[in-house]
Amino acid sequence: MRRIDTASRPSASAMLTAVSMIASRVSFGRRPPRGRVHTSPDLETSAISEIVTDTPYGYGVRTARYGVRLNRYGVRTRGDRMTTTEDEAPATKENIDPHLRNLAIVVLLGAIMTVLDSTIVNVAVTTLGKDFDTSLSTIQWVVTGYTLALSMAIPMTGWSVQRFGTRTMWVFSLLLFITGSLLCGLAWSLPSLVAFRVLQGLGGGMLMPVGQMMLVREAGPSRMGRVMSIVSVPAMLGPVLGPLLGGVIVDNLSWRWMFFVNIPFCAVALLAALRMLPRDTERSKDARLDVLGMLLLSPGLAALVYGLSEAGNGASLSGPRFLCGVVGGGLLVVAFFVHALRSGDRALIDLRRVSTRAFAGATGGFFLYSGAIFGVMILIPLFAGIVRGESALDAGWLLAPLGLGAMITMAVSGRLADKFGGRSFAIGGVLLVLIGIMGLTTLDPDTGSKLIMACMLLVGLGHGLITPCLMALCYQGLPREAVPAATTGANILVRVGSSLGTAVAAIILQIAIRGEIPGASGNLAEAAAQHTAETPTLLTNAFTETFWWVAGVMLLSLLPIFAIPRRPKEVPVTST
Repeated sequence: MRRIDTASRPSASAMLTAVSMIASRVSFGRRPPRGRVHTSPDLETSAISEIVTDTPYGYGVRTARYGVRLNRYGVRTRGDRMTTTEDEAPATKENIDPHLRNLAIVVLLGAIMTVLDSTIVNVAVTTLGKDFDTSLSTIQWVVTGYTLALSMAIPMTGWSVQRFGTRTMWVFSLLLFITGSLLCGLAWSLPSLVAFRVLQGLGGGMLMPVGQMMLVREAGPSRMGRVMSIVSVPAMLGPVLGPLLGGVIVDNLSWRWMFFVNIPFCAVALLAALRMLPRDTERSKDARLDVLGMLLLSPGLAALVYGLSEAGNGASLSGPRFLCGVVGGGLLVVAFFVHALRSGDRALIDLRRVSTRAFAGATGGFFLYSGAIFGVMILIPLFAGIVRGESALDAGWLLAPLGLGAMITMAVSGRLADKFGGRSFAIGGVLLVLIGIMGLTTLDPDTGSKLIMACMLLVGLGHGLITPCLMALCYQGLPREAVPAATTGANILVRVGSSLGTAVAAIILQIAIRGEIPGASGNLAEAAAQHTAETPTLLTNAFTETFWWVAGVMLLSLLPIFAIPRRPKEVPVTST
């Protein structure tokens, strides 16, 4: 930014000139091009140094000496920095304008299908095994291949957006996902299905974070909470609706329709994107790919997720699949962190840009919370299927109140976070989830579905508070250019946290079963097949013990959330 140092107090005519320059653009809907500083001779001779139009915080006028900033909210005096502190927030927050609403709908349409595909296939594993005449352990690669591709794609989003732009990468990712979905539905063998699922996962892995970057940049800090409420819809509803939709399709149609169902929704999203998404203006041909960082982080993350997934599926903790995945992947990820800290802004993810207390607290809390909530989401269907003998579809309905509760609180949590700050609401959400999990620790074999669904409703109400607030807090106090690094880092931690939570819950459950049933290996199907009068009670004891562990992790997630500052730091006006 160009800045003119003067010592005189701005004259009344200079201030009127500044106001008229902004009003002429706001009133007639003509926004000055980004990246320009508009001055006039009168402004230069007074203490007004620049009219700011290249930040996500709106139009502004600043003075070199007195720091006057005039924007669409009125006039504030705050030196040479633009702030987003809660105590100095404008009395009236910006509404979600039609452009931002349309952008959110486009992103939502594409993203929700990618999250659904993470869980929709789980209920069809047995059917796929019969159709392809192969073992369940082999057919599990249909699920694992998609998950690993998602994990490998996420680290690339920050660099790809800087190099090619958000619109280009979002459309490209959606095309990859559509192509993969079509080919999965047409797959003629198990290897072809796994390969096409990997292609589908590569596209799906970038869709969510790229769309999130677009919305964050367009929203600015004053609308961050409401935008994060929209962004979090797929993450909240996907794990709940996926098994239900998959069960309906498998019971009434061919398994191929689990993939064909994506195409019409994604086609609508693609047409809307080509029409509504803004053209790429923030891309750089000079953005260089950190090849070493990519070779460390993408395979390391995939190996780590694979090892955790294998542990969740019952693999031995001393076996090669778990050790190679978790230990090898973990070492690669640690090596990436060392490399990134040394490389600075040349790294695949510039860690120094996001080294704030707010980002560390929000992502740390999100990491632990993701592990706990995914642990709950895997334990409830297992309890219904193994102890109560219910079908996968009936077990999936027990999770439906979670989605309902999340939708109720999500409708208001973003607005409340924008007005009062998200930290307190995130803490309140964790406490609500804790109450729901504590209710699940009282289960017995004769517990009715109503009690389980009531507990899941409480979990959902808290879930709808936590997710948007923590996602918004990740960006608190960060400059615009740090958005790609923050988005990529947050998505990686959530992905690893959810995989870790699923694996740890499964491992603790297996250990608890061995402790409750003498001679049991920990295998759920084997334990349930004993058909003794005491088996349901013993299995229920193992589940309730596991829920206590999950509650402990949920309680632990409060520690990093409490570390988030009550008031965000000042956001500097960045130069262009």
